[in-house]
Amino acid sequence: MAMACSTSLAGVADGPSMTLYRSDSPSLYASSGGGNADDGYAVIREQRDVILQAGVHDLVLGDLPNHLDAEAMALGFPGGEAKVISQRLLLGQGPNAALTGLTGSTISVLGDNGQPLANGTLLRAGEDGLVVRGSNGTTLIRQYAAVNTEGGHFPTGSSLSLRVDASRSGHADAVLSYPTSGIGWRAAYVATLQPGNACSMQFESRASIANRSGRDWQAINLTLIAGEPNFAKASAPRPMMMRVMAAPAAAEAMPEQSAVGDYRSYTLPAPVDLPDGSISQVPLYAARTMNCERTALYENGGGWMPPQPMINDAFNTDNNTSIISTLGFKAFDSLPAGYLRVLTADRNGVPQFIGEGRINDTPKGSDATITLGTAFDLRGQRARTQFHVDRSGRTMDEAFRITLTNAGQSARTVTVREHPNRWRQWTLTSSSVKPAKQTTDTLDFKVDVPANGNAVLDYAVHYTWTADDQPQS
Repeated sequence: MAMACSTSLAGVADGPSMTLYRSDSPSLYASSGGGNADDGYAVIREQRDVILQAGVHDLVLGDLPNHLDAEAMALGFPGGEAKVISQRLLLGQGPNAALTGLTGSTISVLGDNGQPLANGTLLRAGEDGLVVRGSNGTTLIRQYAAVNTEGGHFPTGSSLSLRVDASRSGHADAVLSYPTSGIGWRAAYVATLQPGNACSMQFESRASIANRSGRDWQAINLTLIAGEPNFAKASAPRPMMMRVMAAPAAAEAMPEQSAVGDYRSYTLPAPVDLPDGSISQVPLYAARTMNCERTALYENGGGWMPPQPMINDAFNTDNNTSIISTLGFKAFDSLPAGYLRVLTADRNGVPQFIGEGRINDTPKGSDATITLGTAFDLRGQRARTQFHVDRSGRTMDEAFRITLTNAGQSARTVTVREHPNRWRQWTLTSSSVKPAKQTTDTLDFKVDVPANGNAVLDYAVHYTWTADDQPQS
């Protein structure tokens, strides 16, 4: 697209809005490393005040982020004052990035000694120099020391060069919308366990918003989208600590939640500032006290089921010794995916970190469980005590002994989870502790282990199969 003679620079108007999609990209939330990140996804809608000239002419909109999907950018004039004939994205990258946004504006170019080299409209800034159109013609300047702008403003990031056909001259409102990357959000939860025998926790819900787009966003109206829309173009902006900014909204004002297609949206109650190179946090829900469940889990094997009976005596002989501590609770409302940090008070009443886990998108009323870590004072030992196969009778018997030890000063209840998966048809023939839960591929036993002591669980299962399922010799 050739540049026409009449060119004007569009300025930024107040009141932009952003729809921001969730991203777990580590590059967005990293506390070290500079520069912007090509991850995350947001759709921006902002009003620009542009100066039109009657007829066909060019104008430039600057102050755009560094990562844009050029095919999805759109500029409209609600009042019908002009229409867009063509557009070109000028990327804010490379050594001339700071000058790219000045394309179409009036500048003064100075030499090493401050002498004026040219004054006029900047047509292009490239590696071969500046192309400036003045009253005496067009000049290519290869060596210069400084550039001054007529308005004293240097746009940052990328710019959009447009050819428009206007019906009149003067100011007009234009609405620009575009997707960008380098910015994303995810939920951040903190649970502080409360003292007492029953599991209770103080639960805080926030949204962490990471901005590495190359642009500051000020007083922007923000809507957060929870869920996972599909993005077809691999080259488009993708959804996947620097200073933390306080939420400007009042403490009692919470985001308004609603459904958007198959997803959930959270519209913030007041505009927020999102400086480039920052992680801002805003509340999702008011803090609340919730019931929870602490579990010490000793698990062997998995839920995989073989295509035929497994009669090999080496199968299913796992002997894990670690007992895993977990925390579970029921979602009080729709909880977007994010990370939950869990704290508990030490003997001096100081909150201490005891584990962190990821929560997936969890609908209201659903269960959420995270792994806190390995219990220090608890251990398990698993030994097989019986194994017999009767091929002619198409049966198989297997038994295990599980020994649990507790080196702590208080009694614990350990959930033992076993997976009888030699074959899909099986029955529990005996157990020293009645199972708390039984499914097609899982046995759960809750075993009480005394302080500074141990407990033993014995159980046996019986497998059967038909002639059609007979395993190979």
